[in-house]
Amino acid sequence: MTGDRLVDLDGTGLTPADVEAIGRHGARVRVTDAGWARIRAAHDVVTVFTGPAYGRTTGVGANKNTAVGEGNGRRLLRSHAGGAGATVPPAEARAMLAVRVNQLAAGGAGVAPGLVAALVEALDRGLTPPARRVGAIGTGDLTALATTGLCLVGERAWRGGTMPAYDLADADAVPLISSSAATVGSAALAWCDTDRLLRAMVPVGVLSMVAVDASLEPFAGAVHASAVHAAAGPPRGQGWVAGRVRALTAGWAPGSPRVQDSYAYRAWPQVQGAAVDAADRLDAALAVALNAAPENPLVDVAGRRMLHNGNFHTAALGAAVDGLCAALGQAAALSATRLASLVDPAVTGLRPFLADAADGSSGVMILEYVALAALAELRGHVGAAAAAGAGGTLSMGAEEHASFATQSVHRLAAAAECGATVVACELVAAARAVRQAGRRPPDALAAAYREIVEALPTDLADRPLDRDLDAAVALLPALSRLTV
Repeated sequence: MTGDRLVDLDGTGLTPADVEAIGRHGARVRVTDAGWARIRAAHDVVTVFTGPAYGRTTGVGANKNTAVGEGNGRRLLRSHAGGAGATVPPAEARAMLAVRVNQLAAGGAGVAPGLVAALVEALDRGLTPPARRVGAIGTGDLTALATTGLCLVGERAWRGGTMPAYDLADADAVPLISSSAATVGSAALAWCDTDRLLRAMVPVGVLSMVAVDASLEPFAGAVHASAVHAAAGPPRGQGWVAGRVRALTAGWAPGSPRVQDSYAYRAWPQVQGAAVDAADRLDAALAVALNAAPENPLVDVAGRRMLHNGNFHTAALGAAVDGLCAALGQAAALSATRLASLVDPAVTGLRPFLADAADGSSGVMILEYVALAALAELRGHVGAAAAAGAGGTLSMGAEEHASFATQSVHRLAAAAECGATVVACELVAAARAVRQAGRRPPDALAAAYREIVEALPTDLADRPLDRDLDAAVALLPALSRLTV
């Protein structure tokens, strides 16, 4: 598998966009010289270390005080590769491999350089392990990475092709699998999807503003400057939304604005701004998780020692993911509220449900049902976040807590998909309302509006709208680029 882009992995600078380029778009990877130097330095410490080391000289879990001998590494991989459920999609599996290589390049694992080279070769060949979705709880993606290990040694078949088996040292089995690389990689992909959705919400909402002649007052700079507290600083998300609306509406003015619009427009910067801030917090958490050395034990090269620790725990990541999921639910709910305003003749001055001239026509009435169904599913994912605080005790009490960040990431990915459906419903209705009202979108949206008109059918007769929604969802990534 080859891509046009080459991503350097050095354990310090991997971003969610890099992960998406590797996972979804086949970008190639290269470990930098600095990364190789850290890998070799940590391995040199391990080769002369004589003290006890979890998983290297001992068993794991409740077996941590049991000394192990030759062959333990293979036994560990075989016993831990027992995931369940559907197979992880190739894009997520590639994201996992890329994150693990980058983490190893941070230099805290002490694995043989050949192991890292084998993982890079698998990525270059477009190979992915047949890892299963169910098996991790936020303290390490043991089942997925153990499956990867079995592929490396030739005991499991890769998806997408073959490569020579790697002779994995017993001592490198635990360092390979002791990571939440799959969870972190999937979180990076979910962040990319959510970030694009939040950006696309702005031009879609502006089209709704044009359709209903919404006031520009709620987006004035003075309004958002007044929300700044000297001690806390500006609310970036709120100001970002308002600023993007101002940029997209430059030169446009409502014909007959109301004294005060509904919350769908008046409180839009505050509600979606909270989601933007939550996305920033997850981005910051990912900057750490993507580039940390989450190893246990950690090789301290400077101190020439190995330190047992809890850096593998993903409590911070899970909390950030759950926060974004909840904030996305609020932003999507406001999109559904704008949709409700678009079908109301008291707000638009148009026919009920933006229908054609036939009496009793339903027009886009069904879009409200679809949007609320998607919103209900999204809220279900938000409500399930309570499971993250449930904890968990495993391995005869040797491990007595779990973040369940893995499940949080799955919820966010599903929530972003639901949110895209809600926003697509608003887009279909907003485009129809602007056409019916004969209004001209702001100049900044003119080119995008032409693409929307070309993609969405103009027939107003009652008909199935599923293809309209598919087209609207497909338009969202391009619309998101208007607010970069």
